[in-house]
Amino acid sequence: MKRRRFLTLTAAALVCPRGAQASIWQGTALGADVSVTLTGPGADAALAQVRTTLTRMEALFSLYQTSLLTELNDSGTLVAPPPEMLTLCHIADDAFLLTQGRFDPTVQPLWSALATGGDIDTARRLIGWDRVTLTADRITLAPGQALTFNGIAQGFATDVVTTALAAAGFTHALVNIGEYRALGGPWRVAVDDPTFGTLAQTPLTGRAIATSSPAALSVGGRSHILSSDGVAPLWSTVSVTAPTATMADALSTAFCLMDRDAIRATLARLPDTQARLIDRDGNLTTA
Repeated sequence: MKRRRFLTLTAAALVCPRGAQASIWQGTALGADVSVTLTGPGADAALAQVRTTLTRMEALFSLYQTSLLTELNDSGTLVAPPPEMLTLCHIADDAFLLTQGRFDPTVQPLWSALATGGDIDTARRLIGWDRVTLTADRITLAPGQALTFNGIAQGFATDVVTTALAAAGFTHALVNIGEYRALGGPWRVAVDDPTFGTLAQTPLTGRAIATSSPAALSVGGRSHILSSDGVAPLWSTVSVTAPTATMADALSTAFCLMDRDAIRATLARLPDTQARLIDRDGNLTTA
């Protein structure tokens, strides 16, 4: 699956400290093109560690290879989940509540039904994150349920990598694991829409940005951003800037299915978080 994100790094070389040389690693992980731009002593060793971290993230959350997530979907129960899996689930729970259920990882059966020509009505009835049971030693799905973390795992991996780089002493980095998060700055990213092109540029210093474009990918003739009640996306692109890439990722997905008033009500509960909305006519506004 191609990345649904449309964020472009621009003028990265201009923000490197004078006399410093940036080290850049590019690859793929969690179904996304990824890159890490890092400045400082020990950058090459740190980038090698990034690759190790991403291998661990894929072993936890990937739908494209065998992972703990695919094991959970197959069996319906995951005993003794590792802390990172539980952490992501609890953040998903927060996002589900903040967005009145518009962010819901249990849409995976609907995705599968649309992709394979299955029973869509039956798949819709399986959706409901509130029926997933989380305890300290177990994750349990309701019968027939399956999860996708494609709307949050890239952001979570971005945060994990960024936090590790900061702990190692780096102060100037741009991490892109499907979403962007900056150490230091300012970095500048462009917000692009698949129909209307680049419509904004955003300086990014010590924060994260995630963008969702419903038209970037389709499944069964519909947008890949799915809802339990069949509501179609309301926006051409949504971009969210937030303290963490995990929450920016989840919100940019959910906001595609929410009107402006609902988006503003959600943002009112979240400090230092903003959304840019591109409508069907290519008009860009800030929520």
